[in-house]
Amino acid sequence: MEFFRVYGRVIGQLRDERALAIWLAVANVAVAALQFYEPVLFGKVVDLLTTSKGRPAEELWADAVALLALWAAIGLGGIIANMVVSLQADRMAHRRRLGAMARYFEHVLVLPFAFHNSQHSGRLMKVMLSGVDNLFGIWLSFFRENLATFVALFVMLPLSLFMNWRMGLLLIVLIVFFAISNAWIVSRTDRLQAKVEEHHSELASHAGDALGNVALIQSYVRLRAEAGELHRIIGQVLSAQFPVLNWWALLSVLTRAASTVTVILIFVMGTWLHTRGEASVGEIVSFMGFATMLIGRMEQASGFVSRVFFQMPVLAEFFRVLDTQSTVKERADARDVGRVRGEVEFDNVSFSYDGKRPALVDFNLRIPAGTKVALVGPTGAGKSTTLSLLHRMWDPQSGTIRIDGIDHREIRLDSLRRNIGVVFQESAMFYRSIGENLRIGKPDATQAEMEAAARLAEAHDFIALQPEGYATMVGERGATLSGGERQRLSIARALLKDPPILILDEATSALDSVTEARIQSALKTLMKGRTTLVIAHRLSTIRDADLVVVFERGRVVESGPYAELVARGGAFARLVATQQTGTESASSWRAKGGEKGVAAPWRRAAVRL
Repeated sequence: MEFFRVYGRVIGQLRDERALAIWLAVANVAVAALQFYEPVLFGKVVDLLTTSKGRPAEELWADAVALLALWAAIGLGGIIANMVVSLQADRMAHRRRLGAMARYFEHVLVLPFAFHNSQHSGRLMKVMLSGVDNLFGIWLSFFRENLATFVALFVMLPLSLFMNWRMGLLLIVLIVFFAISNAWIVSRTDRLQAKVEEHHSELASHAGDALGNVALIQSYVRLRAEAGELHRIIGQVLSAQFPVLNWWALLSVLTRAASTVTVILIFVMGTWLHTRGEASVGEIVSFMGFATMLIGRMEQASGFVSRVFFQMPVLAEFFRVLDTQSTVKERADARDVGRVRGEVEFDNVSFSYDGKRPALVDFNLRIPAGTKVALVGPTGAGKSTTLSLLHRMWDPQSGTIRIDGIDHREIRLDSLRRNIGVVFQESAMFYRSIGENLRIGKPDATQAEMEAAARLAEAHDFIALQPEGYATMVGERGATLSGGERQRLSIARALLKDPPILILDEATSALDSVTEARIQSALKTLMKGRTTLVIAHRLSTIRDADLVVVFERGRVVESGPYAELVARGGAFARLVATQQTGTESASSWRAKGGEKGVAAPWRRAAVRL
């Protein structure tokens, strides 16, 4: 049943071109019917020749020319029709292959972080490429072979009984053997092939993981270890694959032997019937040709079942990804709110990544438009989770987040995210030009606008030094740039987007103190009149925040202005004191000139917030 379910879904992918698909199906059936009529004509020619004795030559030639002309017309018509069907089927298969790839790609991109955090990008790429290639192959074989096979089994087989029921029974026995043997082999090997596909996915994940971390592999001399692991997985693939191949090789031998035996039995029975005067030579020749063609179709069907069997785990995984529902769903009546004022409210919001450990508990906070709020606390306290919930990377299990008084789940995702600019802690870059990376948030930005944003982010000078300026490619994940350069581009990207709500997730963490100080003035200009939520591990950078919210283990333990929280002597004051102690130690260490190769005490003791 799994085989037919997956096969049905593969054919169902042609629904966007159903009119052409139906036309091709009908034409293919006609082509198959014409092909199966040829053995009948051949038998009539044989009968004509065997009964020609005593007949006038003119009459014999007239009958022969009529039969040969009909045969030529059928053959020529079949060739032309087959060329047209093949051409249109090829074009449709290519279109639908690329269409299926685009659909998969778009679907995966809208799936939430919860999905991507549990999947390897190499595995997803492997599923996409293998899946669409297998779809393409099945669509072509459907119109070139499978339809004709179905016609042979459901139309031509009854005709064989009509032609000669005794010899036709032999074909029925052969078909039953084909069906039972294929079903038996599938039942013996389906789990084994699923295991093979798991190893293939593991292979793709491992290779993708290694290729994405070449610097780490070379620095830690991991080449031999990574190559060894790859060969270990390859060994698992082969160990799991060979038993499957053995079973299907056995099936191939059995079906070929059964086909040969059936043809011999048909010839023996035809000879016996001819000796009894119950079948002419032409009828025997027609049936032999008919049976040979039908057996060929059955062998094609068996080969098709074998191919689809090996492809089925990939196709099933392809459809599983397509069937994955986003946990961040856009409502049918969601609306575009245009440019918002920027008022943000968290109303009793709780969230857990795994349903067991809370990442955020009963969080309440109202942020008036244009307010600057700093979120502080130790790693894993809930700061980044809060901001991820705001722009709907996840949805909370309970509570409501409102933008300008509107539940943000009632706002279209593209409308919500257009109003929010994000500078991530880890700067993400496409393998594209610097200009293309800057225009991500504003595709229609002019060169002047890009340069203005880059200057504010202290990025223009280093961009100008690049070989092709703003047209310079940045390498995969921005590999040709330093961490500070990537982060400055991220800040410039947010500046260019010009959103009413701004999220800075440790936006200056990769910058040196001098560059950070210069960027802070640009960020102050950017934050004027905008709602800004800042996560910063350097507490000195958030002194001018309107509100500081202190997190511990997913809960807010303190909130208020910077100076007020320091005066309270609570959790925030302890964090500030810890950083000040670390800073003083660092200054003393530098004053003494430091020691080459010895880590500064403040770096060992500093608490990352």
